[in-house]
Amino acid sequence: MKLHIRPATLDDAECLFLWRNDEETRRNSINTDPVERESHVGWLTRSLTNSARKLYIVEADGIPAGTVRTDILNDGAYELSWTVAPEARGKGIGKAMLVQFKQEVLPEARIVATIQDGNVASEKIAQALGLAKAEPAEHPGFSVWRSTSDASETGQ
Repeated sequence: MKLHIRPATLDDAECLFLWRNDEETRRNSINTDPVERESHVGWLTRSLTNSARKLYIVEADGIPAGTVRTDILNDGAYELSWTVAPEARGKGIGKAMLVQFKQEVLPEARIVATIQDGNVASEKIAQALGLAKAEPAEHPGFSVWRSTSDASETGQ
């Protein structure tokens, strides 16, 4: 399987909209409500012009298989958020795409991710990225995972 990471565009709106509203994606998201198409396109448009945010599509053998979003935090760390396409789940694509993403896009960056407690797949991805559970998130039922050097500095 060959993975290719590319910046998202407005042409990806429908694909991203479907992934965002997938039941499992919503179940593991901070906001579990379905998103309306018009609202989603507005979010995507704003995201694509936000200098502190980057949105990528990961293709597996030329087929969109997931997305990774980065947001630069005030302390310079990169907050990652990801979704694996429903049809690509259970094939190891999530871990592969995030490991490749870190190597290609953020090789030396400090990384943060907010993960729902008990989301084993995302927790395993976080561990593969060298992240450790650091502290409870501001959202109940979620934890913040940080690059291990950051996590050890917080006493975790």
